[in-house]
Amino acid sequence: MKKSFYLFLLIAPLLVGNWSCAAKKNMEEEKIVYQQNKIIPESILNEAKIALSYYPELKDVEIEFKFKDGIKKSFMQAQPNKSNLFKGKNDRTYNIYMSSKFVIEEEEFSMADIPSDVLIGWLGHELGHIMDYRDKSAMGLIIFGIRYITSDNYIKEAERAADTYAVNSGMSDYILATKNFILNHSHLSDTYKNRIARLYLSPEEILVLVNELEERLEEAEKEES
Repeated sequence: MKKSFYLFLLIAPLLVGNWSCAAKKNMEEEKIVYQQNKIIPESILNEAKIALSYYPELKDVEIEFKFKDGIKKSFMQAQPNKSNLFKGKNDRTYNIYMSSKFVIEEEEFSMADIPSDVLIGWLGHELGHIMDYRDKSAMGLIIFGIRYITSDNYIKEAERAADTYAVNSGMSDYILATKNFILNHSHLSDTYKNRIARLYLSPEEILVLVNELEERLEEAEKEES
């Protein structure tokens, strides 16, 4: 019984969320409606617009970017909304939760500490998760949540899938900026950096993906000509 309760607590974050179709003002800052179906805090509007521009497939998808306290081991999280999880894939809405402060091994970062290109890369990575979620059924998303919290190998698979979506969408420079910001940060321990290197695509692997993408585009151009 106790195990089931803890499992529920772990799965619950994947299912939590709500959606508002209009711009609204909270106690922290104004939120802006963009593309008629994106709600974005004003402080990250420019970066979010740039990241979204690389994902034309998400133009009709409702996404709210919102700040949230208590995000563990991460600066951002992309999650489907509970309210329409079991609707058709085209009717789902999503949240990208962001921590206004992110603490790693007693090193605290705020949103203001993150360079713009790094923030764009981080947002692009989370949008890559949403691209991945769109192809899954409701039960598939629930299974995803269970596996994500119980298996490092599945975390690795999911995070690398998100990176791959971002790179294939043309965001390699931003994704590289984000990786380098973490891996080259002098105040973070080798243990944390090794975890990031193990679970996410490395800069070298990203460059390999970029080369493969360029080769595919060249082949496509040759076939057209």
